[in-house]
Amino acid sequence: MFLKTHTTVFASRPKSQSSQYLAYGTKGIVFTEYGPYWRNVRKFCVQELLSAVKIDSFAGMRREEMGRLVEEMKEAAERREVVDVSERVESLIEDMTYKMILGQSKDDRFDLKGIIKEAVSLTGVFNIADYVPFLRALDLQGLAPRFKATSKAIDEILETILDEHQDVNRNDQKHYKDFIDTALSLMNKSSNTTQDHVSNSMDRENIKAIVLDMVVGSIDTSSTAIEWTLTEIIRHPRVMKRLHQELTTILGASPMVEEKDLAKLEYLDMVVKETLRLHPVGPLLIPRESTEDIVINNYYIPKRSRIIVNAWALGRNCDVWSDNAEEFFPERFIGSNIDLRGHHFELIPFGSGRRICPGMNSGLLNIKLVVAQLVLTFGWELPNGMSPKDLDMSERFRLTAPRAQHLLAIPIYRANMVEK
Repeated sequence: MFLKTHTTVFASRPKSQSSQYLAYGTKGIVFTEYGPYWRNVRKFCVQELLSAVKIDSFAGMRREEMGRLVEEMKEAAERREVVDVSERVESLIEDMTYKMILGQSKDDRFDLKGIIKEAVSLTGVFNIADYVPFLRALDLQGLAPRFKATSKAIDEILETILDEHQDVNRNDQKHYKDFIDTALSLMNKSSNTTQDHVSNSMDRENIKAIVLDMVVGSIDTSSTAIEWTLTEIIRHPRVMKRLHQELTTILGASPMVEEKDLAKLEYLDMVVKETLRLHPVGPLLIPRESTEDIVINNYYIPKRSRIIVNAWALGRNCDVWSDNAEEFFPERFIGSNIDLRGHHFELIPFGSGRRICPGMNSGLLNIKLVVAQLVLTFGWELPNGMSPKDLDMSERFRLTAPRAQHLLAIPIYRANMVEK
């Protein structure tokens, strides 16, 4: 009701210390207040990066990156090597994200991923200054130095990236425009010669804020979802077997998963839904803020109230999901019309209404593609003879909720396996 029926009233975001430091004063898209600027920036991001056409244009890149990961895993399988699956997946998503947004592979000069992790950690901290503003000057939790250091480190990296893009464009050394190039060209347009409202307010800080939101939103969320999906599959051999059977039935002898086939993989869809039910990437959805006084079901909600949705609790509600709500059971979605697109409030890992995650389609594609490929090509064993039921399922809470411990497993190349 809050997110959809009254979507306009609850479409804004509250200001916070993290958004002021880490979102350039809320100039991006995730933490920005609802209004014309947010609508235009969101439209720009969808058109230039997140539309179906744009997502499809990167299919070749994704196939290349997946092929590289498969070869690395084959080598590990030959050596019976224990693989840090969490790290490998995160590196894969990082490389794909940089190529989509920055137009380049991971740059070893920068530890952008490490700084992003600190930013995500800071954003997930319960900051009392956000709720009792007069305490901000006292910095009771000692967060200000961390905010300032992280903000400075991020800004230095993004400034370098923007400078290098401008230098390349100035020298006509580029044959295509990536997301940053398009944003820079908008910034350079004169406000009286364009009908695009975004360019009228686009400067370097806006671009950096938008790019940061896109990078953080892609890397941290997709890698966490893939990590948990693979964890649950390894923990439940029955699910792994059924998923592999579906993959071989649909794909035949093809060694690589084709994106066009993902829509046919019904059990994979159930597995991903069930994972996001039990392990929503953001257990608490990013807070909303009411833009006016409103009465809902006889409850008076004043203007500027914060609305926090507990997606983790929704996914484990026994009244909705029956007595086996804590159990990983993908088959519960057989014959169900529940989807992940914000239409059914039992399952809203990407949010709902006007502030639903704009990168949902890209994220789901990455999750399904990586999981399908790693299950198609490899079986998985836990190290040191560990039983799947003994796998540690502890979470680490921040803005997202990844595994507390990285997922370690041994890949078994299926071409060398004897099916049991």
